[in-house]
Order: sequence, then C-alpha cells, then structure tokens
Amino acid sequence: MSLSIGLSGLRATNESLGVISHNIANVSTAGFKSARAEFAAVYGGGQAGGVEVNNVSQDFDRDGDVVNTGRALDLAISGNGFFMTSLNGQASYTRAGTFNRDADNYIVSGSGQRLQGYMTNAAGQLQQGVVDDLQVDAAGLPAKASTSLDFTANLKADAETIDPLVTPFDPADASSYNFSQSSELYDSLGTRHVMTQYFVKTGANSWEVNYRIDGNAAGAAQAMTFNTDGTLAAPAGNIALAYAPAGAEPMAITLNPAKMTQYAADFSVSRNQPDGYTAGELAGVRFESNGDMYAVFTNGQDQLKGKVVMANFANPNGLRQGNDTSWQQSFASGAPTIGEPGTGTLGSLTAGAYEGSNVELTGELVNLMTAQRNYQANSKTISAADKMTQVLFNSF
Repeated sequence: MSLSIGLSGLRATNESLGVISHNIANVSTAGFKSARAEFAAVYGGGQAGGVEVNNVSQDFDRDGDVVNTGRALDLAISGNGFFMTSLNGQASYTRAGTFNRDADNYIVSGSGQRLQGYMTNAAGQLQQGVVDDLQVDAAGLPAKASTSLDFTANLKADAETIDPLVTPFDPADASSYNFSQSSELYDSLGTRHVMTQYFVKTGANSWEVNYRIDGNAAGAAQAMTFNTDGTLAAPAGNIALAYAPAGAEPMAITLNPAKMTQYAADFSVSRNQPDGYTAGELAGVRFESNGDMYAVFTNGQDQLKGKVVMANFANPNGLRQGNDTSWQQSFASGAPTIGEPGTGTLGSLTAGAYEGSNVELTGELVNLMTAQRNYQANSKTISAADKMTQVLFNSF
C-alpha cells in the first residue's frame, strides 16, 4: 500500500511540475493565463489511497500587464471577456490581442483566426446584432465635393477703416483690404481649389467680405456687422457661394459665420474646417479604444468599417483549452454573452497595446521548488517502503 501511495504522489507531483513548467515557458506569451494543479486525496473503502490531480484551473481573474506597442492593430483587454475569432466556422476565444491584416484584408490572429465584430453597411452604419468576420474593403475612397465651410475668426475691432470708394477692393492690392484667410475646397473630381476671404473694414462695427476661388469671384461681396458687445449681428444665416470648375460639377458652398467676433485682439482664425476631400487609396487599418475599426486612406480621411465585439462566460474555467492561446466553448463554460467592449460585465479595450501573460514568475519558481521537495519526499516514502520489504524478506 505504501508503495502505491508514494507512486501516486510521484505521478501527481510530476503532473504539477508539468503545469508549472508550462506556466514558466509562457511567461512572455500574449494573452496567456497561468494554471495550477489542484490535488485531491484518494480513498478506497475508507482506506487512504494516495493523491491525484483533480483539476487544472486557470487564473482568469488576474489580468496580464498591458504592453504598449503603438501598433494600430494591437488591442488589450482589461477586465472580463475574450476576443471572438473564427476559422472555417469554428469559433474560438482568446485574450491575445496581437492582430494583423491578411491578403484579403481580414483582421486575423497570428494563427489565421478571423476577428469577429459588427460590420457597417453601405451607408456606414454599424449592423449591430450581426456578428461577422471583420474585413476592410480594399477599394479606394472616391472624392467628395466640398459643400460647407465652418469658419470662425476674430476681426480686429480697432483695425484701420478703408473707404471702398477711395481704395476699391483689389485682391492684388494688399492696401485695399485688412485681412485675408484661405481655405482648401475640393470639386466632384477631387481637384483642389483655394478659396480666399478678404475682410475690409468699412466703418465702426461694419465690414465687407469678398470671396475668391482660384482668383475668381465666388459671389457678391457680403456686408457684415457686429453688435457693440463684439458678437455678430448680420448676416443672421449662412452665406451661399458658388463656383463652376472646369470639367467638374458646379460647386455650391455654404459658409457659416455665426461664431465670428469683433474684439480689439489681433485677427485670428480658430476654426477653418471645410468638408470634402480628394480621392484616396487604402493605407491601413486602426482600432479605437471603444473597439471601432477604421480604414485609413492616403488622403488623410478615415471611415468606420466595423466594431470589435467581446464574449464572456459564466464559468470561464469550463472552457476547453485549445492551441495558440485560445479556448473553445464547452458544456461546462455555458453559452457566451456577446456585447461591445465596456458594456455589462465586459472589460475595456486599450488600442495600440496587448495584454501580456499573467504568469508571476517569482511565484512559479517558488512553486517549482515546492514541487521538487514533494517529489523527493514521495521518493523517500517509496525507498523506505522498499527497505522495510527487504527486511521482511531477509527475515525468512
């Protein structure tokens, strides 16, 4: 009996050593969760029968360190939850957030598993509730004609007054206007055009604004007046500008001057934001910390293409362990609860980083020494039982 008990101790300790060794080997593996061997006493008919490894559980409660990389496709989970991935219809779950873009522009893990999430429709709206492989269309972004210009500036209240009758406005004559500011606009073909506003102070709290696109008049001169507190009095609404570029659709620009002011401070522009852009090609993909996936184009624009979803389980330790730091659903784990990052019990995401292993190396080395002593002790029980058996044999 003592021999079999000691042998069970050796087997259990050897299995524990395997778990500890696996932890140490994966101390630098992204998304790895440390495990421990849980022992249970064995009895047969009320008699002690030794020990066995009853379960190997993983520590999903402790997060690994967040390793900042700056890579656009790296994501780190802080808190509960897993990334959902799929390959050939087989779903798996992982904490390793080191993703890449494959030849077909799918977002994939290092083993080729496709990251799951919500995709957008043709109108750019997220299709929430429909989980699919995250993919970015490789098509370029067509040009968009400029249709509006948000413009906010302060006109210097004590600027010199210019009489248009004495000094008629002339874009080539800097003495015929007080200030000017240019904005970039794009036509339907994506061709760049420069619109310049020329501000002429015609009297106390009174200004005249002239508009030129590529040097051509874009509309009649606009009178602009201010209240005595420096706020805009007129015009009360938007200003409509028009331009007909060669070979492209006519441009109709709506300029919003509502937030313009007139104070004694220097002339300054706080907002000069036109819409529209030239055509661009796909340059890359990036994630935001809320899980949004954007396609980045060479024209400086980006477009929402999808959103990462996460899954959580009532019993993560019931998941079936797979290769490449992934897990599969099992009866013991229960069905996954799926949602957006940061909602419900799901953790938050950090973009440009990944979650490292949660193995505590110092603790594992201590466990290694403990297991070694346990193995030696069980060897001693076998050795002692063997000597006692030899004594018994020698007595005959």
